Amino acid sequence: MRYLGVILIFAAAVISVGCTGQDNADTSEVVVSASSSLSDVLGDLADAFQEEHPDAALSFHYGASSKLADQISNGSPVDVFLSAGQQPIEQLTGQNLLTTDTEMDFARNRLILASSKQESFPATSIKQLPELNIKQIAMGNPENIAAGKYATQALKKSGVWETIKETIVYTNEGGRSLTYVESGNMEAGFIYSSDLQRSELIQNVFTIDDDLHAPIIYTGAVITSSKDKQTAKAFVSFLQTDKARSILKNHGFSGV
Repeated sequence: MRYLGVILIFAAAVISVGCTGQDNADTSEVVVSASSSLSDVLGDLADAFQEEHPDAALSFHYGASSKLADQISNGSPVDVFLSAGQQPIEQLTGQNLLTTDTEMDFARNRLILASSKQESFPATSIKQLPELNIKQIAMGNPENIAAGKYATQALKKSGVWETIKETIVYTNEGGRSLTYVESGNMEAGFIYSSDLQRSELIQNVFTIDDDLHAPIIYTGAVITSSKDKQTAKAFVSFLQTDKARSILKNHGFSGV
């Protein structure tokens, strides 16, 4: 009987370990692909979300929205997409890769011309840009960087594109224009106003009028192939709450 008791205890332990392992295997991590311009604010948003959903596990992958959309199109295992612009959303919607009833706009941004704090460019409008004699201006490639697309629209609509286009140095990674301005490698660069909250090394030369480019709206949606749609939907919905709006505002974004 003594040996039988030991055997039964051992068997119970094995069953307990097996159940625990199964529970861990069922715990999924929601992968969020997001515009690089959201990289700072999403840490705070994730913390606030997990206070309300302590069992939720989130991981983030950042990049240019158009490149992230291409990765999702090619089968990248993603649960939520947060895009800085509508074209990537439209691309995935057209491929039936987004759960359309989860699509929602959650933030706006503005475009600015920034310089390092060591530079001095007296201007209040993009129309004054040719007068500043800036030798090099960093700008995201409009083919794959949303901020670059907005900047190109503004430069052309304001009538200064032909005058300054030779000074443009294109970047192919989200956030690279900010890095170039911070380091002093470029005298100025077109970046989002929210980037001012991310760096103490730069300053705003001028803010570009919103009517010179398409609206800078951030949209979130759940990917149709998500393995944890419940948590993914909960996170996207959270981005429209008052708590999320307050966090976004503290990071330089505005409401929709």
